[in-house]
Amino acid sequence: MTRRAAGRSRRARFRPSAAAAILAAGVLLLSGCSTGSDAVAQGGSFEFVSPGGQTEIFYDPPSSRGTIGDISGASLMEDGATVGVDDYAGEVVVLNVWGQWCGPCRAEVPALESVFEATRDQGVQFLGIDVRDYNKGKAQHFFRTYDVSYPSIYDPPMRTLGALGNFPANVVPSTLVLDREHRVAAVFLKALTEEELQPVVERIAAEPQEAP
Repeated sequence: MTRRAAGRSRRARFRPSAAAAILAAGVLLLSGCSTGSDAVAQGGSFEFVSPGGQTEIFYDPPSSRGTIGDISGASLMEDGATVGVDDYAGEVVVLNVWGQWCGPCRAEVPALESVFEATRDQGVQFLGIDVRDYNKGKAQHFFRTYDVSYPSIYDPPMRTLGALGNFPANVVPSTLVLDREHRVAAVFLKALTEEELQPVVERIAAEPQEAP
C-alpha cells in the first residue's frame, strides 16, 4: 500500500461517523478483500470486491483467502486437449488473463516467462487465460513469438472468468496468484515486471502447507 493510500485508509478508519465505520467494517467482513497489511477472515468462495483504485491486492493470512470455481477449458496450443487449475494439485498457480491484441500483455509476457522459469522448481505453475482472441492462429503465433512455455486456456468469450467471483472482465492484463490450496492469495490489476511478481510468488510458494 502506498503512503498516500495508507493515509486515506487511516482517515477513513477514524471518521467521526459511527454509521460509516460500521458500514465499512461490514463490507470488509463480507468481502474478505484486503490491501496492504489489512486482513479480514473470509474463507469460503472467492468474491472479488473493487479495491478502490488499488492495483495490488493481497489476502493475508491464508485463512482469509477464498477458493475459486472451476478454471479450465480448451488448450490454446494443444488442439483437442483441455487444461485447468485442477491439473496442478498442491502447486502454486499463477493465472494471467491476456490477449494478443493487448499492448501491455506483449510488454509483460517476457517477465511472466522469466518468473515461471525461476520458480517452477519451487512447485509453481503458470496458466494463461486468453480472452477476446477470436483468431486462434494469431494467439498461437503470439505464444510462439515470445517462446512461452506454460499453457494457456483459449477462451475468447471469457466464460472461465465467471469462476472468479465478480472478477472484472475489462481489466486485461491481470494476474491472480493462487496458493497451494488454490485459494486467491494476490491479485494484480496491471501489467507486471519480474521485480513485482517474483517476490510475491516465492513468498506464497514458501508458505507452510496446512494440515489436512
